[in-house]
Amino acid sequence: MLKMMGRSQSVLLWLVMVLMVVSLLVSSSAGGRTELVGDWRPIKDLNETHVQEIAQFAVGEHNREYKTDLKYERVVQGESQVVAGANYRLIVAAKDGTVSNNYQAVVYERASEGLKNLTSFKQL
Repeated sequence: MLKMMGRSQSVLLWLVMVLMVVSLLVSSSAGGRTELVGDWRPIKDLNETHVQEIAQFAVGEHNREYKTDLKYERVVQGESQVVAGANYRLIVAAKDGTVSNNYQAVVYERASEGLKNLTSFKQL
């Protein structure tokens, strides 16, 4: 009888853990679509101060790494992704001399640690 009790408690504990993981991974959005943690979500306010700071950081880091002189103009489009921190995938307009181009920048940020890293930056 004790073996059965221990086994049933283990199974129950395992089921509770599985349900907790599933509930963390799946959430329901307002549109009724099921979203998983880690999905890219559109950034609603591209002019929000933090989004602007991330975009300017991306251009500045690209300039520093590749010895270029791009001038930040604006964020054209953006998405964010919640991971162990946040990824930002932004379409940024920047000038190279007199020519304006769009660039896709991906920045990883872990704000709690003051960490920002330019993951990729490419001309579109």
